[in-house]
Amino acid sequence: MPDSAQPYDVIVVGGGVNGAGVARDAAGRGARVLLLEAGDLAQGTSSKSTKLIHGGLRYLEHYEFGLVREALKEREILWSIAPHIIWPLRFVLPYRTGLRPRWLLRLGLFLYDHIGGRKKLPATRSIDLAQHEAGTPLQSQYVRAFEYSDGWVDDARLVLLNARDAAERGARIRTRTRAETMRVEGGLWVVEGSDDRGHRYRFTGKSLVNAAGPAVLDLLARASAPPDYRMRLVRGSHIVVRRKFAHDYAYFFQLPDGRIFFAIPYERDFTLIGTTDRDHDGPLAEVHASADEIAYLCEGASEYFREPVTPADVVWTYSGVRPLIEDGSGRPEAATRGYRIDIDVDEGAPLLTIYGGKITSYRHVAEHAVDELAGHLDAVSTRRWTAKTPLPGGDFGIDGAAALKAEYKLAHPFLPAATVDRVVKAYGTDARAWLGKAEDWDALGGEIAHGLSAAEAQWMIEREWARDVEDILWRRSKLGLLFGADDVAKLAAWLQARRPAGQPA
Repeated sequence: MPDSAQPYDVIVVGGGVNGAGVARDAAGRGARVLLLEAGDLAQGTSSKSTKLIHGGLRYLEHYEFGLVREALKEREILWSIAPHIIWPLRFVLPYRTGLRPRWLLRLGLFLYDHIGGRKKLPATRSIDLAQHEAGTPLQSQYVRAFEYSDGWVDDARLVLLNARDAAERGARIRTRTRAETMRVEGGLWVVEGSDDRGHRYRFTGKSLVNAAGPAVLDLLARASAPPDYRMRLVRGSHIVVRRKFAHDYAYFFQLPDGRIFFAIPYERDFTLIGTTDRDHDGPLAEVHASADEIAYLCEGASEYFREPVTPADVVWTYSGVRPLIEDGSGRPEAATRGYRIDIDVDEGAPLLTIYGGKITSYRHVAEHAVDELAGHLDAVSTRRWTAKTPLPGGDFGIDGAAALKAEYKLAHPFLPAATVDRVVKAYGTDARAWLGKAEDWDALGGEIAHGLSAAEAQWMIEREWARDVEDILWRRSKLGLLFGADDVAKLAAWLQARRPAGQPA
């Protein structure tokens, strides 16, 4: 059972956005950090979001003004440090007779524009759908609408880039390594576990961070620690269909049951529609969109689009479980999206637990968590730094993506425009490292399929902890939407050919 000779300052359990954010922040403050993730990075909830950096307009209805203000403040901070994977998006909210009155929508959007310190994103405006391109795919009864700003994010890559930055600052990132038991001995946390290849491990640390998301209470039980809050697990399901509209606007739709959902341009050729809010009582390893949820989203979209959406149109679905703090709300969508951080030092070694949260607030949550640790660990500096430091590949201005695309297209003219666009939005300036001076596909080890080269796949394996086909096609990229069975087999064969003899997949 391998053991670390020197205790870590911080052991983080959970490789989602909160765990990766804490690892990055703590490593940048001088701490010796270990992150343990039982599966792949962002394998759970953090890759199953609606892909939005937003304040949560609908949370204003539930009087969560503090939550919305905090998220809106983070929106432009995150855009500035990751302009490759985060970019602004204009949303169109059609007015629908008989639902929320127009004055209420206008008031909510006025607050949304002003309580978060918006500086760079354009303000809300009223639009005539008969004259606006966003009205073209909608049914004719929708005449008036509001247009407002929020942001889009590649959620899985947000996790990966935080982990990358943590590793570059000295953190050790161990994926597919499950923390099975945790206890305090001699003033240190002792974490024992195993990886997916059967190897046993024992790590020691001066503090332990529980960033297990939906499994937060399960992890506390493994650490023999009582929970401070009850959790409510709520499943959000999404569907992806072929592109429903040619423009770059997204939609915010209202339904008669009081819920809302989004229809968003997705991966150039598709439209993402979601989300549902259903209490989840099953295993966390089995989270899927039910037939009822798929039908609900299709029916909701069909109430707005001229061309109906049917289950037969759905090319992919995904579902994530949100760990929400139980606040007694009757309906799942009314449960708070806020977070709580609790630190327990009863046994001398701090145990910090993150309950709840949302992807937009992850950086602030991590900063708050590491501030708490700094009060108990001399090795952790009190210096805050993550709001001003770009994530890997994001060291260019918020308006610099077009120039970067032009640079890559000029240097590598064999790359299709769609591939250049994808590469910039995934890697930013980091793509220079694996593109090199390539003048054709052969210089990149050959094209596997749909613009994925061997060089890019190798980068994912060596620098982003990818191991298998799913890691590459569904978390490091969304090329799984384009890969057919023959393409998947070709990638699998390439992966198998590069593995050392006898090493399992």
